[in-house]
Amino acid sequence: MVSQFVSSDEVSLLGDLDFTFPPGTHALGRLDKDSEGLLLLTTDKRATGLLYLDDVPHLRTYLIMVQNELSAKTFELLKTGVTIKIKNGENYVARPTEIKRVDDATPYYPYATDHREAYPHTWLLIKLTEGKYRQVRKMMLAVRHRCIRLIRLSISDVTLGDLKPGAVREVNEGNFYRLLGIDLEC
Repeated sequence: MVSQFVSSDEVSLLGDLDFTFPPGTHALGRLDKDSEGLLLLTTDKRATGLLYLDDVPHLRTYLIMVQNELSAKTFELLKTGVTIKIKNGENYVARPTEIKRVDDATPYYPYATDHREAYPHTWLLIKLTEGKYRQVRKMMLAVRHRCIRLIRLSISDVTLGDLKPGAVREVNEGNFYRLLGIDLEC
């Protein structure tokens, strides 16, 4: 599914979900079509600026499945940072705030079971404060591992929890901004 309501392409859209969204609903940030997990939607036009242009970075947590077993050396390289290309071909050193190996992904997300687990793979839990375009996938490619599955588990204290794929959970505005750590009084 594409994280938008309108597209000129023949793709599944947010409006295809079994939920009546209020007029003016839009996504805060995006998930690429190959990713899944938490997507924040709002009707508050200020929200994007408040979340992404804030001086305080907002922690994002991802559960990722990469192809093949990650060596200890490669894991250490990811911890210290890898160079990826960003906008205009510029080099950027992407460093996770935290990264750890995960033997079983289901405690983090009950729908993480994947038939590809029969093949060599590694599950990782990675936390970032920056959000460069396709950053996690680029980080994995930089260490020669393909990201097979990428699930966003949280943004600040807004968590996916056990929300089923395609499900929607409404949160009132005050609680939404409190969980994101955004003070509307400023």
